[in-house]
Amino acid sequence: MTDLPDCIECGSEYTYDDGRLYVCPDCGHEWSKETNNVVEADTNIITDANGNELKDGDTITVIKNLKVKGSSLVVKVGTKIKKIRLVDGDHNIDCKIDGIGGMKLKSELVKKIS
Repeated sequence: MTDLPDCIECGSEYTYDDGRLYVCPDCGHEWSKETNNVVEADTNIITDANGNELKDGDTITVIKNLKVKGSSLVVKVGTKIKKIRLVDGDHNIDCKIDGIGGMKLKSELVKKIS
């Protein structure tokens, strides 16, 4: 049996060698052999549409009209959202929008206000 490292994302022991990369069949994560032993301390950096890093408590604005699922409401371009919370998952911003209520947004659809 070969001595392959465990997946650095999910910890699975079923990784395999694919040329210059290690691949995890469980989560699909790929990483190079050179960076195998280097694991960054904070790999979950969330950025807005312009590449600016977002943090809890930031103020953002919406850059695209967003339909609210299950409702006829629309979040308009330029809507200002204060005091965001960052969460894990596909929709990684948890916020409260005036007139609509609690909502989760994707970070690709917002930009940070300085």
